[in-house]
Amino acid sequence: QVQLVESGGGLVQAGDSLRLSCAASGRTFSSYNMGWFRQAPGKEREFVAVISRSGGSTYYADSVKGRFTISRDNAKSTVYLLMSSLKPEDTAVYYCAADSVFRVRYLGVLQQDYDYWGQGTQVTVSS
Repeated sequence: QVQLVESGGGLVQAGDSLRLSCAASGRTFSSYNMGWFRQAPGKEREFVAVISRSGGSTYYADSVKGRFTISRDNAKSTVYLLMSSLKPEDTAVYYCAADSVFRVRYLGVLQQDYDYWGQGTQVTVSS
């Protein structure tokens, strides 16, 4: 069992940067692939980024590639999402999620790949 708590959301202007954090409880954080998803008003929750257990592999949605960076600190049981060059269309509730299944050469991009979810943090980008 793991509990996830996101923080760092807020209201920013287009072009600004913001860093989200997701702190995990428990002592097995390094055994989880970690992902970020987001859900805009009236839209389905969508994949944003994922990072492997060691942090050595990452994968991004095309919509954020080159602007967002996912990273993790296993010693602090925390995963981060650095968002740069923010656009109004990045406005959403951002969720972190943990994937406890040991997967070979696959980083989850589907909601059903993840077992545990945080409560979300709101990011609003004004134009």
